Amino acid sequence: MVPLQCARVPVPLDYGKPGGATIDIMVSRLVSSSPARRGVLLTNPGGPGAAGLSMPAELATLGMPASVLNRYDVVGMDPRGVGLSAPVSCGFAQGQAYAGNIPPYPADAAAVTRWAGVVKGVADQCATNDHDDRLRFMSTANTARDMDTIRAALGEEKLSYFGGSYGTALGAAYASLFPQRTDRVVLDSNSGDTVLTRESQRRFGLGAEQRFPDFAKFAANRSTAYGLGRTPAEVRRNFLRFAEQLETEPVLGYDGATFRIAVFAGIYADQDFPKTAQLWQSLKDHQPNLLSSKAETPSPYDNSMSAYLAVVCNDSAWPRDLAAYQRDVKDARQRYPLFGAAGANITPCAFWHHAPAEPPVKISQKGPANILILQNLRDPATPHVGGVLLRKAFGDRARLVSVDQGGHGAYVYSSNACVLNVATAFLVDGKRPRHDLRCDA
Repeated sequence: MVPLQCARVPVPLDYGKPGGATIDIMVSRLVSSSPARRGVLLTNPGGPGAAGLSMPAELATLGMPASVLNRYDVVGMDPRGVGLSAPVSCGFAQGQAYAGNIPPYPADAAAVTRWAGVVKGVADQCATNDHDDRLRFMSTANTARDMDTIRAALGEEKLSYFGGSYGTALGAAYASLFPQRTDRVVLDSNSGDTVLTRESQRRFGLGAEQRFPDFAKFAANRSTAYGLGRTPAEVRRNFLRFAEQLETEPVLGYDGATFRIAVFAGIYADQDFPKTAQLWQSLKDHQPNLLSSKAETPSPYDNSMSAYLAVVCNDSAWPRDLAAYQRDVKDARQRYPLFGAAGANITPCAFWHHAPAEPPVKISQKGPANILILQNLRDPATPHVGGVLLRKAFGDRARLVSVDQGGHGAYVYSSNACVLNVATAFLVDGKRPRHDLRCDA
């Protein structure tokens, strides 16, 4: 068991009124007792809405090199509104039509219209349950300001950072708001901006297209066992055919949309390929006893879902025109038939009750050249283009490491030796690559 110290750090609820109401941010710390200790490495697992208190222990358990653990006190936090940090709630309950924040795959324009009715109800529900008036203060910029308050509370002049997925947007925001207070910044699996926008959500379609061939090859090589297709091309054809069949003939509670999102979730990591193939095979063969509960439609976790919506909807303005979503869904079905229509579908942000309180943090090229961007070539959730966009936005402040593998997460969360060595050398000794580089499979 990895021992962690925990504490609460008070921060302003509204940074526009620093003398006003406060909330407490819960932080954890895995302390380094090494003489080589450099400072603090703050971490964030993504989301938004993901609790991060256990992340230092998780990284140590997964095998983060001891040289990094000796170099830093590794710090985790539950971001504002999440977990033990003044949690927000929309009052989600089991059994609601809105089962998760990734929209369902709509078969046509009428399906978008029907879903619009659901997500409008969700936006209204969030407003109704916002009894403490906290939702409107949930934003990436405010969380970045919380990070700087934590830095000061820890008595550190600078902060190193490791963030994954949405945590890259948060890290990019911090490095732009407080560039001179950053030490070494590692951004892994990048969305491409300081916020999650509608465009980053629409990239789910691209990500699925780039990642699915890895799964199709896995399934084809085991065609005798799973019966999903003898070649990757046949697996893809069978997937599309079966998903369309489920639209009109659901099996064991799965329609086309729930099947697509289950497979999308099941290709995040290579180790999930077997249970994803088993789910598909079980539905195909009508074998309910073989269905994995982990592969079912996600349960509505109230706090994480609520925090996600608050941050994403508050960070940037989303279109309110239903027809725009219908046009984009039609286009996405053609361009990215596996999952594109889901990423283009309408969300509660189209009906959110609060307008963004401030513009998204603009990425700044002014600051120390201390940012390392890590990006898998075939990431279903944050495609490689996100790393390219962030590298271009930061300019010479950053270097991009492209990793020839699939999945979500490159450093520590994968077994690629090259990216492990590059990122560790940067965190331990400050050795950043002179140029962008590629790590082979």
